[in-house]
Amino acid sequence: MRVLIVDDDFYCRNMLHEIMKPYAQCDIAVNGEEAVFAFKRGLEDGKAYDLVCLDLVMPEMDGQQALREMRSIEKDFSVEGDSGVKVIVTTMLDDRKETHDAFFLGGATSYLVKPIEENKLLKELNNLGFNLE
Repeated sequence: MRVLIVDDDFYCRNMLHEIMKPYAQCDIAVNGEEAVFAFKRGLEDGKAYDLVCLDLVMPEMDGQQALREMRSIEKDFSVEGDSGVKVIVTTMLDDRKETHDAFFLGGATSYLVKPIEENKLLKELNNLGFNLE
């Protein structure tokens, strides 16, 4: 499994990486611009990401814009519907509008509230169909 972890907060990035590294090859981006670049490069190289863990509130380019651009890039590569990358939005409890918009406007798959707990992340990955064994 290939995972792109996108978060401007070092602690959050590191925590997600530590949880995911036994199960996946993880790449890290610190803002939306880096994420979009890495995402597009993965598709160009034939090494598409299976999962993106995406913070919504970041400098440079926020998670909302990054998610819209990723979905647009998928269309450019004729990747549509269930074959698209799964996106777990990571957010704070008070980001209700942003979380709503990520689902209904951006095509996010699910969300988890920060701080991310390992058992909740692993359960969500199983719910999304990732075999972690």
